[in-house]
Amino acid sequence: MFTRVANFCRKVLSREESMVVEAMAQSQMTVIPREQHAISRKDISENALKVLYRLNKAGYDAYLVGGGVRDLLLGKKPKDFDVTTSATPDQVRKLFRNCRLVGRRFRLAHVMFGPEIIEVATFRGHHDDQQTDRTISQRGQNGMLLRDNIFGSIEEDAQRRDFTINSLYYSVADFTVRDYVGGMRDLEEGVIRLIGDPETRYREDPVRMLRAVRFAAKLGMQISEKTAEPIPRLATLINDVPPARLFEESLKLLQAGHGYDTCQLLRQYGLFQPLFPTITRYFTEKGDSPMERIIDQVLKNTDNRIRNDMRVNPAFLFAAMFWYPLLENAQRITQEGGLAYYDAFALAMNDVLDEACRSLAIPKRITTLIRDIWQLQLRMSRRQGKRAWKLMEHPKFRAAYDLLALRAEAENNSELQRLAKWWGEFQVSAPPTQKHMLDDLGEEPAERRRHRRPRKRTPRREGSA
Repeated sequence: MFTRVANFCRKVLSREESMVVEAMAQSQMTVIPREQHAISRKDISENALKVLYRLNKAGYDAYLVGGGVRDLLLGKKPKDFDVTTSATPDQVRKLFRNCRLVGRRFRLAHVMFGPEIIEVATFRGHHDDQQTDRTISQRGQNGMLLRDNIFGSIEEDAQRRDFTINSLYYSVADFTVRDYVGGMRDLEEGVIRLIGDPETRYREDPVRMLRAVRFAAKLGMQISEKTAEPIPRLATLINDVPPARLFEESLKLLQAGHGYDTCQLLRQYGLFQPLFPTITRYFTEKGDSPMERIIDQVLKNTDNRIRNDMRVNPAFLFAAMFWYPLLENAQRITQEGGLAYYDAFALAMNDVLDEACRSLAIPKRITTLIRDIWQLQLRMSRRQGKRAWKLMEHPKFRAAYDLLALRAEAENNSELQRLAKWWGEFQVSAPPTQKHMLDDLGEEPAERRRHRRPRKRTPRREGSA
């Protein structure tokens, strides 16, 4: 009986709290008319507009929200468009045949138009850690939200979003932008600000710390003092995030065109260590070791490739970032175990990738490519005979060459620089020139040649033919 009364009181208090929040949000809401903002429907995906119009026609409230609205207001081209609505996921699925429901932690509807996916989320409500008639909320012991499918009003939804600049709502019904949390002001002032108490919000979802850094680097904004203060203290909460999710986040951090600036902020706020503990152990006080130089350079190169609409491969990025920890491990295993260097190198690859995958669930298809790039480094100096031509036929030769060039630059090693220069010339030369370059190398040093042992002949028996 007592438990029932306690639960009833908790629900009443939660409902009253939601009503207070909603009233406050409505009182603070700013409606920006069409003539006072830069968003035009011609800059919005036709498929996103189809979703918005159909939801409105069916009697539901629907808005464009999040990064799409933010980028349009900043004059940038959005990468994708997200929709939020009063319709539940099941109601959205009934409206769109090309829809599927995804996610356990947050139930979402994906409306698919060929390669383009419009993500549709129901307005989020406030949670009371209790199972309600609207849906389910579940927390972990550290405050992290494990399941959160509570539906609510647009006012509650605005309060539940992470940053003020991502809590702006564009309506195709009247072409206005609704601002419930001061997002327009922060957007104009260039401030990244969390909605609500920062420590509570970070504990709910530690990835918000990574998102704060990513948006600051991507948009060239400053993280507000109150939003930034808890990050170094709570950085270890990143260890509670599933490694598969952290892998996806790491790609957004380092392969979105602002990887170098993002890396500097990750180190500043103590967020690099939980993502890459193997690498962090080798950081130096001055930040000028070959490993740190190669990481800076590979991130700058990646940013340049993305700005020039060129393809990037996470396998190459990780191969470069983890190269020097791999070398340290190989040398240690060689000294401690007395193994041949090639065998120690193979064991070191396993150790480094195993540790990396405990933090980031790097898929096997990528770790296989990383191994190929690393193993080719041992073969780059062996060019005599037909080896150079065979090496160039390897699918990851170009990536291996690029890593060799990065190593030569980072270490300022004259021997590596000569080797990288030779391979750079060899791969673009005509066959006769290539043959001449190989002839100039001479024979392979005798100590490196492999001599086949003569086969032992079986003694012929007397009388045998």
